[in-house]
Amino acid sequence: MKHSRSNHGVPLVYSPNYSIRWDPKHRFPMAKYRLLYEHLSRIGIATRYNTYISSPSPREWLQLAHEPAYIDRFVQGLMGAREQKHLGLIWSEQLVARTLTAVGGSVQTCRLALRFGLACHLAGGTHHAFSDHGNGFCVFNDMAVAARTLLEKDGLKRILILDCDVHQGDGTAHILADDPRVFTCSIHGKTNYPFEKQRSDLDVALVSGTDDTTYMAALNQTLEQLDQLGNFDLLIYDAGSDVHQDDRLGQMQLTDQGVKDRDIRVLDWAAKKSLPTACMIGGGYDHNHQRLAERHGLLFETADQFYRRQFCLDS
Repeated sequence: MKHSRSNHGVPLVYSPNYSIRWDPKHRFPMAKYRLLYEHLSRIGIATRYNTYISSPSPREWLQLAHEPAYIDRFVQGLMGAREQKHLGLIWSEQLVARTLTAVGGSVQTCRLALRFGLACHLAGGTHHAFSDHGNGFCVFNDMAVAARTLLEKDGLKRILILDCDVHQGDGTAHILADDPRVFTCSIHGKTNYPFEKQRSDLDVALVSGTDDTTYMAALNQTLEQLDQLGNFDLLIYDAGSDVHQDDRLGQMQLTDQGVKDRDIRVLDWAAKKSLPTACMIGGGYDHNHQRLAERHGLLFETADQFYRRQFCLDS
């Protein structure tokens, strides 16, 4: 597949809406999105030439993966206390705007990947959201919405979702369970959240304490299995940083280099198949939000280097 040329670095999708006013003591690190963008700007990866500002997802897209009644309850602030507790987020009109914009950003990232070969979203990977309820800080399932939108609106036939967040993509698996156009693969911690797993098309469960070497062996074996499935039109890659040894919820032992090796292996695998790749940041948790942002930044450093080497051709 031939892609458009862009010599400005890997295309990025971001919105200032991603980090809304938030209690800094809350378990969800809302500030990490703004801090990630500032970090990428400082190191020269995010510039005005390669950063695209996302727009809110229309309801039409959301309904491709979510029940209308659930969309209404969230947008109108009508969720009950129990439902909000499972979601783990504090409802506000700002949260609604932020959520819709992030879902729209994932769709935009996929479309940029189709255009340029590779694109990265400074959000996304909300894989615990089910069709009729939210879970684990995930309101709407951006990857399921994006996949269905690209299938229904953009003429794609077959999409691969490779979820390497440390937590299983349970909502994604459940929403897309009966959709043969999307293949869901999740590489995750066996005993980590969610404690009730769903069935992806391919699940790879790793023990707590998995290190760089063991993780890469499992990833290589998984990619060999995916090689047997034929061609896809798009890869949606959830590159959660919570596999890192310093993540407070991850239970894995990957180093900085291990995370980089994971990402470059996935990107290289996709490039050899001429498979456009849209990257989402997925989960990552640390009381030090600046340190967390820099950990998420490893994906973008890897992707930018890979993009410049693979796609930035001299005019």
